Amino acid sequence: MKPTHIEHIGIAVKSLDEAIPYYEKVLGLECYAVEEVADQKVKTAFFMVGQTKIELLESTDPEGPIGKFIEKKGEGIHHIAFAVENLKEALTATAEKGVKLIDQEPRKGAEGLNIAFLHPKSTFGVLTELCEHPEE
Repeated sequence: MKPTHIEHIGIAVKSLDEAIPYYEKVLGLECYAVEEVADQKVKTAFFMVGQTKIELLESTDPEGPIGKFIEKKGEGIHHIAFAVENLKEALTATAEKGVKLIDQEPRKGAEGLNIAFLHPKSTFGVLTELCEHPEE
């Protein structure tokens, strides 16, 4: 596996309504999409910085992964996502190298991407997401 680029950096926030103005008014970025991913209990907002996206993540359920993250660690960087060309093969190759997978199979994420997470205990404390654009 060789990532093609950093797809996005995920940042957990308590409120998109409070966080979006910082990115727009202070940093001068434009929020180009807000989307709810119901099965992940999260609402997302996206900004482009060059070729990389910033993904703000607001929990829609305190028992969801972002809700639990914020309760335990507070707001801040949640994960880094790398784009790969064949997610299923990348997961197999990564597991064969001894990395613990959170997702054994790709699943649907925001913006229609196929995604899978690697466990931070195997990635030096950094929750790592692998993503690919689905075949058209």
